[in-house]
Amino acid sequence: MSNETSKLAIVTGASRGIGRAISIALAEHGYRVAMVARSNDLLDQLHHQLAERGLATLPIVADITDDSAAERIVTSALDWAGRIDVLVNNAGIGIFKPAIELTAEEFDAMWRLNVRAPMVLTRAVLPQMIAAQHGAIVNIASLAGKNSFAGGTGYAATKWALRGWASSLMLEVRQHNIRVITICPGSVDTGFSSINKRGDHITQPEDVAAAVVFALSAPERTMVSEIDLRPTRPS
Repeated sequence: MSNETSKLAIVTGASRGIGRAISIALAEHGYRVAMVARSNDLLDQLHHQLAERGLATLPIVADITDDSAAERIVTSALDWAGRIDVLVNNAGIGIFKPAIELTAEEFDAMWRLNVRAPMVLTRAVLPQMIAAQHGAIVNIASLAGKNSFAGGTGYAATKWALRGWASSLMLEVRQHNIRVITICPGSVDTGFSSINKRGDHITQPEDVAAAVVFALSAPERTMVSEIDLRPTRPS
Protein backbone atom coordinates (compact mmCIF):
# COMPACT_ATOMS: atom_id res chain seq x y z
CA MET A 1 0.00 0.00 0.00
CA SER A 2 1.53 3.32 -1.03
CA ASN A 3 1.96 6.35 1.18
CA GLU A 4 -0.52 8.22 -1.07
CA THR A 5 -3.35 5.82 -0.37
CA SER A 6 -2.49 4.28 3.00
CA LYS A 7 -4.53 5.03 6.07
CA LEU A 8 -3.30 7.04 9.05
CA ALA A 9 -3.28 5.66 12.58
CA ILE A 10 -2.42 7.57 15.74
CA VAL A 11 -0.98 5.37 18.51
CA THR A 12 -0.39 6.68 22.04
CA GLY A 13 2.23 5.22 24.34
CA ALA A 14 4.03 4.19 21.18
CA SER A 15 7.63 4.14 22.35
CA ARG A 16 7.57 0.87 24.29
CA GLY A 17 5.64 -2.26 25.17
CA ILE A 18 2.21 -2.77 23.64
CA GLY A 19 2.16 0.63 21.93
CA ARG A 20 5.47 -0.06 20.22
CA ALA A 21 4.23 -3.45 19.00
CA ILE A 22 0.99 -1.91 17.70
CA SER A 23 2.90 0.83 15.87
CA ILE A 24 5.14 -1.71 14.17
CA ALA A 25 2.25 -4.01 13.24
CA LEU A 26 0.14 -1.22 11.75
CA ALA A 27 3.11 0.13 9.79
CA GLU A 28 3.78 -3.36 8.45
CA HIS A 29 0.15 -3.55 7.34
CA GLY A 30 0.39 -0.38 5.28
CA TYR A 31 -0.67 2.30 7.72
CA ARG A 32 1.13 5.55 8.18
CA VAL A 33 1.57 5.73 11.93
CA ALA A 34 1.70 8.88 14.02
CA MET A 35 3.50 7.59 17.11
CA VAL A 36 2.85 9.55 20.30
CA ALA A 37 4.88 9.24 23.49
CA ARG A 38 6.75 11.32 26.05
CA SER A 39 10.16 9.78 25.31
CA ASN A 40 11.84 11.58 22.43
CA ASP A 41 14.83 9.21 22.33
CA LEU A 42 12.80 5.99 22.19
CA LEU A 43 10.39 7.44 19.63
CA ASP A 44 13.24 8.61 17.45
CA GLN A 45 14.92 5.20 17.59
CA LEU A 46 11.72 3.43 16.56
CA HIS A 47 11.04 5.97 13.81
CA HIS A 48 14.49 5.41 12.28
CA GLN A 49 14.24 1.63 12.60
CA LEU A 50 10.97 1.61 10.69
CA ALA A 51 12.15 4.20 8.17
CA GLU A 52 15.06 1.92 7.28
CA ARG A 53 12.44 -0.68 6.33
CA GLY A 54 10.57 1.82 4.17
CA LEU A 55 7.71 2.17 6.67
CA ALA A 56 6.16 5.59 7.21
CA THR A 57 5.94 6.94 10.75
CA LEU A 58 5.72 10.36 12.36
CA PRO A 59 7.10 10.69 15.92
CA ILE A 60 5.14 13.15 18.06
CA VAL A 61 6.53 13.90 21.51
CA ALA A 62 3.63 14.81 23.78
CA ASP A 63 2.23 14.31 27.26
CA ILE A 64 -1.39 13.42 26.56
CA THR A 65 -2.42 14.18 30.13
CA ASP A 66 -2.02 17.82 29.05
CA ASP A 67 -5.28 18.68 27.27
CA SER A 68 -3.52 21.07 24.92
CA ALA A 69 -1.56 18.15 23.42
CA ALA A 70 -4.66 16.71 21.75
CA GLU A 71 -5.11 19.46 19.17
CA ARG A 72 -1.37 19.51 18.45
CA ILE A 73 -1.38 15.76 17.82
CA VAL A 74 -4.39 16.01 15.50
CA THR A 75 -2.94 18.98 13.63
CA SER A 76 0.43 17.22 13.18
CA ALA A 77 -1.26 14.06 11.88
CA LEU A 78 -3.48 15.97 9.45
CA ASP A 79 -0.58 18.12 8.20
CA TRP A 80 1.40 14.95 7.53
CA ALA A 81 -1.26 12.65 6.10
CA GLY A 82 -4.35 14.74 5.42
CA ARG A 83 -6.58 12.21 7.17
CA ILE A 84 -7.09 10.30 10.41
CA ASP A 85 -8.49 6.79 10.10
CA VAL A 86 -7.61 5.14 13.40
CA LEU A 87 -6.87 6.29 16.94
CA VAL A 88 -5.34 3.72 19.29
CA ASN A 89 -5.71 4.83 22.92
CA ASN A 90 -2.97 2.69 24.38
CA ALA A 91 -0.99 4.81 26.86
CA GLY A 92 -1.67 3.84 30.46
CA ILE A 93 -0.26 3.55 33.94
CA GLY A 94 -0.83 1.05 36.72
CA ILE A 95 -0.18 1.59 40.41
CA PHE A 96 -1.07 -1.51 42.38
CA LYS A 97 -1.68 -1.04 46.09
CA PRO A 98 -4.37 -1.81 48.65
CA ALA A 99 -6.97 0.95 48.80
CA ILE A 100 -5.80 2.09 52.21
CA GLU A 101 -2.31 2.73 50.81
CA LEU A 102 -3.27 4.27 47.46
CA THR A 103 -2.95 8.04 47.58
CA ALA A 104 -5.36 10.43 45.92
CA GLU A 105 -2.47 11.71 43.80
CA GLU A 106 -1.70 8.18 42.55
CA PHE A 107 -5.35 7.58 41.70
CA ASP A 108 -5.54 10.93 39.91
CA ALA A 109 -2.44 10.04 37.85
CA MET A 110 -4.07 6.81 36.67
CA TRP A 111 -7.39 8.51 35.99
CA ARG A 112 -5.79 11.29 33.93
CA LEU A 113 -3.86 8.91 31.69
CA ASN A 114 -6.11 5.84 31.58
CA VAL A 115 -9.50 7.53 31.22
CA ARG A 116 -9.40 11.29 30.78
CA ALA A 117 -6.65 11.43 28.14
CA PRO A 118 -8.38 8.93 25.80
CA MET A 119 -11.61 10.89 26.15
CA VAL A 120 -9.94 14.22 25.30
CA LEU A 121 -7.94 12.85 22.37
CA THR A 122 -10.93 10.96 20.97
CA ARG A 123 -13.01 14.13 21.13
CA ALA A 124 -10.28 15.86 19.11
CA VAL A 125 -10.21 13.25 16.30
CA LEU A 126 -13.93 12.59 16.01
CA PRO A 127 -14.80 15.68 13.91
CA GLN A 128 -12.44 14.44 11.17
CA MET A 129 -13.90 10.93 11.29
CA ILE A 130 -17.49 12.15 11.32
CA ALA A 131 -16.81 14.40 8.33
CA ALA A 132 -15.28 11.42 6.48
CA GLN A 133 -18.01 9.03 7.69
CA HIS A 134 -15.23 6.58 8.43
CA GLY A 135 -12.87 5.68 11.26
CA ALA A 136 -12.02 3.50 14.23
CA ILE A 137 -11.28 4.21 17.88
CA VAL A 138 -9.29 1.38 19.48
CA ASN A 139 -8.98 1.34 23.27
CA ILE A 140 -6.47 -0.87 25.06
CA ALA A 141 -8.29 -1.73 28.27
CA SER A 142 -7.60 -4.79 30.42
CA LEU A 143 -9.19 -7.88 31.88
CA ALA A 144 -8.81 -5.86 35.08
CA GLY A 145 -11.73 -3.87 33.68
CA LYS A 146 -13.89 -6.98 34.08
CA ASN A 147 -12.32 -8.83 37.01
CA SER A 148 -11.53 -7.49 40.46
CA PHE A 149 -8.32 -8.32 42.30
CA ALA A 150 -6.62 -7.31 45.52
CA GLY A 151 -4.34 -4.35 44.97
CA GLY A 152 -6.27 -3.24 41.91
CA THR A 153 -8.73 -0.80 43.46
CA GLY A 154 -7.36 2.17 41.54
CA TYR A 155 -6.21 0.54 38.31
CA ALA A 156 -9.25 -1.70 37.88
CA ALA A 157 -11.54 1.25 38.49
CA THR A 158 -9.96 3.15 35.61
CA LYS A 159 -10.22 0.21 33.23
CA TRP A 160 -13.86 -0.42 34.15
CA ALA A 161 -14.45 3.27 33.46
CA LEU A 162 -12.64 3.09 30.11
CA ARG A 163 -14.79 0.15 29.02
CA GLY A 164 -17.99 1.91 30.11
CA TRP A 165 -17.01 5.05 28.23
CA ALA A 166 -16.04 3.06 25.13
CA SER A 167 -19.24 1.01 24.99
CA SER A 168 -21.35 4.18 25.26
CA LEU A 169 -19.20 5.93 22.66
CA MET A 170 -19.77 3.04 20.27
CA LEU A 171 -23.53 3.59 20.42
CA GLU A 172 -23.07 7.30 19.73
CA VAL A 173 -20.76 7.14 16.71
CA ARG A 174 -21.64 3.93 14.87
CA GLN A 175 -24.21 5.88 12.83
CA HIS A 176 -21.23 7.71 11.29
CA ASN A 177 -19.58 4.45 10.22
CA ILE A 178 -17.06 4.78 13.06
CA ARG A 179 -16.09 1.59 14.86
CA VAL A 180 -15.17 1.53 18.56
CA ILE A 181 -13.02 -1.46 19.48
CA THR A 182 -11.86 -2.37 22.98
CA ILE A 183 -9.03 -4.85 23.55
CA CYS A 184 -8.82 -6.42 27.01
CA PRO A 185 -5.53 -8.23 27.60
CA GLY A 186 -4.63 -10.04 30.76
CA SER A 187 -1.02 -9.90 31.96
CA VAL A 188 1.35 -9.05 29.10
CA ASP A 189 5.11 -9.59 29.06
CA THR A 190 6.16 -5.94 29.33
CA GLY A 191 7.74 -3.71 31.96
CA PHE A 192 4.33 -2.21 32.75
CA SER A 193 4.30 -3.30 36.39
CA SER A 194 6.25 -5.35 38.89
CA ILE A 195 3.34 -7.77 39.33
CA ASN A 196 3.20 -8.81 35.68
CA LYS A 197 3.75 -12.51 35.14
CA ARG A 198 6.55 -13.92 33.05
CA GLY A 199 6.99 -17.24 31.33
CA ASP A 200 6.79 -19.11 28.07
CA HIS A 201 3.01 -18.94 27.92
CA ILE A 202 2.46 -15.30 28.81
CA THR A 203 0.79 -13.00 26.29
CA GLN A 204 3.29 -10.91 24.32
CA PRO A 205 2.91 -7.29 23.13
CA GLU A 206 2.84 -8.61 19.57
CA ASP A 207 -0.22 -10.70 20.45
CA VAL A 208 -2.12 -7.57 21.47
CA ALA A 209 -0.97 -5.87 18.26
CA ALA A 210 -2.24 -8.83 16.25
CA ALA A 211 -5.65 -8.46 17.91
CA VAL A 212 -5.76 -4.79 16.91
CA VAL A 213 -4.88 -5.61 13.31
CA PHE A 214 -7.46 -8.42 13.27
CA ALA A 215 -10.25 -6.14 14.51
CA LEU A 216 -9.35 -3.37 12.06
CA SER A 217 -9.15 -5.87 9.20
CA ALA A 218 -12.75 -7.01 9.60
CA PRO A 219 -15.10 -5.99 6.78
CA GLU A 220 -16.13 -2.40 7.33
CA ARG A 221 -19.77 -3.39 7.75
CA THR A 222 -18.71 -5.45 10.80
CA MET A 223 -17.49 -4.18 14.16
CA VAL A 224 -15.49 -6.38 16.51
CA SER A 225 -16.45 -4.33 19.53
CA GLU A 226 -14.48 -6.14 22.25
CA ILE A 227 -11.76 -8.78 22.44
CA ASP A 228 -10.50 -10.58 25.55
CA LEU A 229 -6.92 -11.90 25.39
CA ARG A 230 -5.69 -14.70 27.63
CA PRO A 231 -2.86 -17.21 27.32
CA THR A 232 -3.97 -20.41 25.60
CA ARG A 233 -2.04 -22.42 28.17
CA PRO A 234 -1.68 -21.10 31.74
CA SER A 235 1.88 -21.13 33.07
